[in-house]
Amino acid sequence: MQFKRSDFPRDFIFGAATAAYQIEGTSFGGCGRSHWDDFANTPGNIDDNSDGSVACDHYHRYGEDLDLMRVGNFDAYRFSVSWPRVLPDGRGAVNEEGLDFYDRLVDAQLARGLKPYMTLYHWDLPSPLADLGGWRNRDIAKWFADYARLVMSRLGDRVASTATFNEMWCIAWLSHFRGHHAPGLRDIRAAAHAMHNVLLAHGTALQALRADGARNLGVVLNLDHNAAATDDPLDVAAAAREDALFNRWFLEGIFAGSYPAEALEGLAPHMPKGWEQDMGLISAPIDWLGVNYYSRGLYAHKAGSLWPHVRGVAATLPTTDMGWEIYPEGLFQVLTRIDRDYTKGLPVFITENGMANADVVENGAVSDPERIAFLDAHLDAVRRAIAAGVNMQGYFCWSLLDNYEWAYGYTKRFGLVHVDYATQKRTPKASYFEMAKGLGR
Repeated sequence: MQFKRSDFPRDFIFGAATAAYQIEGTSFGGCGRSHWDDFANTPGNIDDNSDGSVACDHYHRYGEDLDLMRVGNFDAYRFSVSWPRVLPDGRGAVNEEGLDFYDRLVDAQLARGLKPYMTLYHWDLPSPLADLGGWRNRDIAKWFADYARLVMSRLGDRVASTATFNEMWCIAWLSHFRGHHAPGLRDIRAAAHAMHNVLLAHGTALQALRADGARNLGVVLNLDHNAAATDDPLDVAAAAREDALFNRWFLEGIFAGSYPAEALEGLAPHMPKGWEQDMGLISAPIDWLGVNYYSRGLYAHKAGSLWPHVRGVAATLPTTDMGWEIYPEGLFQVLTRIDRDYTKGLPVFITENGMANADVVENGAVSDPERIAFLDAHLDAVRRAIAAGVNMQGYFCWSLLDNYEWAYGYTKRFGLVHVDYATQKRTPKASYFEMAKGLGR
């Protein structure tokens, strides 16, 4: 790697990120059931028919994993809290064993000199709330706010930063319109309600947490560099609709208190009654924005289809093991765009960036030059964004560990550290050592 810590501002935060369902193991510590357990236990939904019941057993091995963070010279650990681990029914009785785990996890980070960056929701909705409609039910805004207050009352005195949600587009659109993630729906009305209700839950929780005195609150959005496949006006219009659904719906909801016209073309007839009255709450100021960036999206008009009349176009550049195009220039474009149009000087973090690679252990080591090049190029894009005036405050690799990659099961490896799922042996990859060297002081 060419990058080094001294290329970035003195107080710039470097970390690595994980998510509860992907690493902890839901069969431990009294964790309740989530709609991801239900989705994973339904034949055909997961590539290798696996689930998160054991995952990386981070529940028991968190000390070992945090030692890897410390030895790797990272400043911060981004983790998520499992709603069903804390509240197995989503409401009501608290699982004290679950809260105690997060107490230990936060204290263990501080003991190693790591700053805890907490995310309250990374997709694992308690099944009893899914039974009540989940993200289609407006009441989820209050359910989530109550859960957020509970977690913050226990951990808020020690965490450095808190995000309400991770990747709202995945929570709402990917899961309720495309059906690729839990709850696996393909229903435009369900998607419209979820697209609004997840933002309403964010605003409601933000209001409640601010009333409790919480500080340094933000949200994490996955954003892509959206482009039309050709100059054909139909393709340009299709790309604009996809951009409105993927990027601008959430950016404009949070920063402008409105939704883009290109998205409302199709969603307006299905939106919750009176949704307009919620936009003031949704657009309450945040303290920072997290950006998850992986790839560029190329889009074209899909003739003869229902709205939104969009089809993705195959990548024209080299891809990762996920089939995602490697396009670091897109990260620079995303960061400068959001600073110009939305954040306008607000602190911004890269909260996820990384790549899946077909990594194998050979002679006790893992060589991953592709990931080294990927991270180096994207860190350079961040550095260039800083030079262009974007208020970048930190960068988190995805992910610390190989883990449960949702609908792909355990078939894709994003980690800086290889995990043998049969033995739970951790093997730091070459990229881990390169990051550690670049981050050395």
